[in-house]
Amino acid sequence: MKIGIPAEIFQDEKRVAATPKTVERLIKQGFEVFVEHNAGNKSGFTNEEYVTAGAHIVDTPNEILQHSAIILKVKEPTLDEVAQIQPGTVLICYLRPAHNTELLESLKNQGISSFAVDIIPRITRAQKMDVLSSMANISGYRAVIESAFHFGRFLNGQITAAGKVDPAKVLVIGAGVAGLAAIGAANSLGAIVRAFDTRKEVGEQINSMGAQFLTIDINEDGATATGYSKEMSEEFIKAEMQLFLEQAKEVDIVITTAQIPGKKAPLLWLDYHVAAMKPGSVIVDLAAESGGNCQLTQSGEVFTTENGVTILGKINQLPKQASQLYGTNLCNLLDDLGKAAEFRIDMSDPIVSQAMVTHQGKINWPPIPLAVATNADTKKKETQANKQETQAHKEERLASKKLKSTLVSLLVLSLLLLVIGQTAPVAFIQHFTVFVLAIFVGWQVIHNVSHALHTPLMAVTNAISGIIVIGGLLQTKNEIDNILTVLSFTAVLVATINIVGGFVVSHRMLKMFQK
Repeated sequence: MKIGIPAEIFQDEKRVAATPKTVERLIKQGFEVFVEHNAGNKSGFTNEEYVTAGAHIVDTPNEILQHSAIILKVKEPTLDEVAQIQPGTVLICYLRPAHNTELLESLKNQGISSFAVDIIPRITRAQKMDVLSSMANISGYRAVIESAFHFGRFLNGQITAAGKVDPAKVLVIGAGVAGLAAIGAANSLGAIVRAFDTRKEVGEQINSMGAQFLTIDINEDGATATGYSKEMSEEFIKAEMQLFLEQAKEVDIVITTAQIPGKKAPLLWLDYHVAAMKPGSVIVDLAAESGGNCQLTQSGEVFTTENGVTILGKINQLPKQASQLYGTNLCNLLDDLGKAAEFRIDMSDPIVSQAMVTHQGKINWPPIPLAVATNADTKKKETQANKQETQAHKEERLASKKLKSTLVSLLVLSLLLLVIGQTAPVAFIQHFTVFVLAIFVGWQVIHNVSHALHTPLMAVTNAISGIIVIGGLLQTKNEIDNILTVLSFTAVLVATINIVGGFVVSHRMLKMFQK
């Protein structure tokens, strides 16, 4: 089964859909790989590297488009390219189906099964093929590096012989994959980092990355089941704009990352926010291609406003690194679809059904939304409930058994005390009563004391042991063969050992708290 890798025809696109490393992996999966001549040049991969990896180099894109069973690309094809692709071919690339209705119609008419990698559902099984996350991670990191270059000052604070340098203040809007990557990079470079997101659940993630989570005092959450933010109320947006205006006067660098699949990027940083920023400040708009989060952003351009604010509508993609990650995502996707001998398109698979936008002469856009709760989830909840119920029954049986055991023990003890009371002398009963009460009171006092108070408790037991020593000495007589003398001597010896040991242990524990 042949896989074709054509060169990207858009001038600004420097990535390639397969690298020499991913070509090796595709060949191990049983595919035969054909790469267009110089397809990897912009990413830093030579034809020789592809040949060494086992790929075949072809001279023209026509050979790729017309003779490949599977075509791997980065950007969506042009209508001219679609016309050259044979019916039944599987095309895997970015397609932006919400914006390219004419392209979808052309793919359908040509009988091409097109897989849009930019709408792969964000479910657990699809994480390894999520190209948006892979590319967002790079763009978030790169946004900080390029903003630092245009900022022209240290990001970290320094105190030198020449004077003090204050740390830069960075505001990240949107704490998705790109936002978190930007937070991590900016924080590691020593900047003061703040972040805003409409989803309350990401607050802990922001704080754990070392940034301050900015919030609005309105009880509204932007979280959704898809992982993306929803559109907020007018009241929330008004408060959000006011918060941004306050931050615009303070921060040095703003990085915006908010995007909504299939829609124009929301406008978050308006012209009056830019006007409020200090000269020399930098804005990096990672949503520039989908309309931009900043009102003044020019997609693909870097320019400086009249008040000295630099706005970046493009960043370096790090094409070599990005191509490797993108190619790995595609390999993971092909693993899921099946190796060369087992390759098939199963529209019942949730990943395929959501991302396969054209198949067998039909357009599958927009796809049927995935169910939030599945039968598996229901069964799992039922299993957990059964386990909890079983555990509750088990605890109830143990408590009942313990109660019965305690009642039996009390009954036996009561019978024993009754027998002793009927047969023993009166003096013995009096002393025995005091003895039992002493044991009961002593047990309750020691058992209920916190471990933190065991040191002062030892001082109390030392005092009690001292009383035992005095009592033992008073009971000692001159007759060596007297049982009372032997018992008194034993009591004095044991009490003395307890006193000495108590003082030694107390002394050692008190030394632990001395400087």
